[in-house]
Amino acid sequence: MNLLHRIELWGDRHHPRWMDIVRITLGLFLCIKGIQFVKNMSILMDQVDNNLPLPPFLLVLLGHYVYIAHILGGILLILGAYSRIACVIQIPILLGAIFFVNSSSELWRPFPELLISLVVLFLLVYFVVAGDGPWSLKSDERLK
Repeated sequence: MNLLHRIELWGDRHHPRWMDIVRITLGLFLCIKGIQFVKNMSILMDQVDNNLPLPPFLLVLLGHYVYIAHILGGILLILGAYSRIACVIQIPILLGAIFFVNSSSELWRPFPELLISLVVLFLLVYFVVAGDGPWSLKSDERLK
């Protein structure tokens, strides 16, 4: 039994039910952020382009990756299906939001955007380890 399999088994057995409410809320939050990203895509892509100059095609590709990952990953987190994969897909986006979007001189000031990004990143890492939980589409009967 390798390390990843043991972590997955531990996360499946030690998952409190109330964390499923947090997982569902996180999924709703990511869906809402994905919709907001689509509405403000040009402003946010200009901000990313100022901090990380990319060719226009890669910038468009990055923008589409972000909103599709947020919406699809949020739906998967709400349903509890493939939650670990959905969280792994979200983690690079949050790291980019922390280091590139919030990377001006105000990085260490207590702004809500940075704090929210850090909390969401922490929750995503938690759900990569803990997994779906008992209230999910893929709940295993072997754990009960």
